[in-house]
This record gives sequence, structure tokens and C-alpha cells, in this order.
Amino acid sequence: MKLGIVGSGMIVKDFLKMFNELNGIELLGISARNEENLKNLCVQYPIERYYLSYEEMLENKDIDTIYVAVPNDLHFIMSKKALLAGKNVICEKPFTTNLKEALELKEIAEKEDLFLLEAIPNRFFPNTYLLKEKVKELGNIRVINFNFSQYSSRYDRFKKGDIAPAFDPNHSGGSLMDLGVYNINLIMELFGKPENVDYYPNIERGIDTSGVLVMDYGYMKAVCVAAKDCQAPLSSTIQGDEGYIVMRSPSSQITEFQMAFNKQEEVTYNENGPHNRMYYEFVELKKIIETNDKEKMAALLQDTLDVMEVLTEARKKAGVIFPAD
Repeated sequence: MKLGIVGSGMIVKDFLKMFNELNGIELLGISARNEENLKNLCVQYPIERYYLSYEEMLENKDIDTIYVAVPNDLHFIMSKKALLAGKNVICEKPFTTNLKEALELKEIAEKEDLFLLEAIPNRFFPNTYLLKEKVKELGNIRVINFNFSQYSSRYDRFKKGDIAPAFDPNHSGGSLMDLGVYNINLIMELFGKPENVDYYPNIERGIDTSGVLVMDYGYMKAVCVAAKDCQAPLSSTIQGDEGYIVMRSPSSQITEFQMAFNKQEEVTYNENGPHNRMYYEFVELKKIIETNDKEKMAALLQDTLDVMEVLTEARKKAGVIFPAD
């Protein structure tokens, strides 16, 4: 894979710190607006060159795949430009602002015969695959409760009127799009689409700084808490009539989990290796592209579209509206 990166923020730096764990990826370019930042990244990491113009980077015929890691509201346009330039796309979560944008990207990718994939790590952990097997042992699942509450250092700035993209409705920010998406992705990875969804946000300066999402599966109910304005012990539980599973780590990481049958002691499970949390997703996404596995891409893309449908419906019902809507 010959990769170009658009963006130079925190998630890009996390990716670059992990890059030496990967094999078979060449970093041919990176594009962003801050030239000093780009220069430093090219010194620190094996990036061939930087571009202040995204369009110029897209003209590089040696680049075959673009990793889109910019603020949420730009995911759609940056991915669209890449696809129209003949590049495969790996786009950070949340995939787009809404379902309509995601469907348009899918249509372009199919027309251009290109790969279009979402980068969200908790789909690809070994512990995620193990969870899929272990939940089958819990009997009838009744209640799911995921809490991803993480007080943001940017929230202090936000209260003073200094609005970072993660808190800006103009950048499709907010707690649901930033943290809640991890809860939703993992639950839907395990149990599929819900029958109904409702969102109860705490709104401040026009954005959801925290909120509670309820997913109704008929036979079970899932409650997802995501908060950037307060914190609590990180905990996710899956409760069946024969036992439970608890994860005491963010739903974005799943470092390990405990399982217990009724009236029995907890047993700890962990099949994740020592790798960075982004390692497994990029190994899998790279493999899909290099082996031309369109069937696997289609399945993952459908998962993405299902999540985008839930996110879009939840926001619409709660009145959390973005310019792209």
C-alpha cells in the first residue's frame, strides 16, 4: 500500500507512532494546512514529502490509498475528492456527518471500482472476535449498558468560548459523534441493527456535550452513555439470563474483559497482543485492499452504513442538527 494522509492532528500522530509496527505500507505524502507541523512530522517519521495542497497530493500517481483523518465535517468532501481522483479511501470514524453522505461515497466507490473503508479500531480487535463467541454463552441477552465518559481538556476551553472542532456543530462534533460512535459500533458488531433508537442529549452552546442513547432490540435494551463534560469509571456490561460480561476499559480499546456465569466467579479474557490499538484495523484494511477482497469491503461498508443510519436517526430525533444535514 502506498499511502497519502490528509490531516495532521492527534489521530494522525497516533497512527504515525504505531506505523513502525506495520509492514508493507509506504508513506508517500501527507497534506494539511500547518506547514511547520508537516515539516516536523516528515522529520520524525518516514514520510516522503508533504503537501499544503490536498489536490496536489491527489495528483501523485504513485499514491494508491488516502487515509482521511480530518475534522468530522470534512470526512465526506476529502473522501469524495480522493475517490474521484482514483484513490482507495480509509476514512476515520465517524465515517461521515450523516447517512446521505455515506451513501453518496458508496455510490462513487462502486462506480470507480475502488475500496472505501472506515477506520474504527473496535471492529478488529482479537478481543472483539472473542466477545462475539462469548456472548453466545450468556443465554438470553436482556440488558446492555456501555459508559464511555471522558472529561475533555477541551471542555474547559469550550466553557470559555474557545470552541475546538470536537465541540463545534459546524464541524459535526459532539459526544455522540466523538465517543458514542464507539459504543454503537461495538454493540452493533455484536448484535446488529436495533429496532428503534432514541437519544437524550445534554446540549450546551448548540452541541451535545454528553448524552444517553437507547437502542431497543425488542428482546433486549442497550443503554449507551457518552460524555465529554464529566467522567466516571469506564465500564461496559452485557447481561444475559445465564451470566454477564464486563469491560472495564473504553469501548474504543477493549483491553480485556471479565465473564461470569450466575453465582460464579469472574474469569478474565484477553487475546489482544501488545500492539497499539490502531494496529489491528490497519492490518485488516491493508489486507482487504491488497487481496482485492471486495466481498469483505462490502460487508464492512454495510456495517458502516448501518451505524450511520443509527447516528443520523438519533441526532434527528434529538434535534442535534449540523450544517451538512
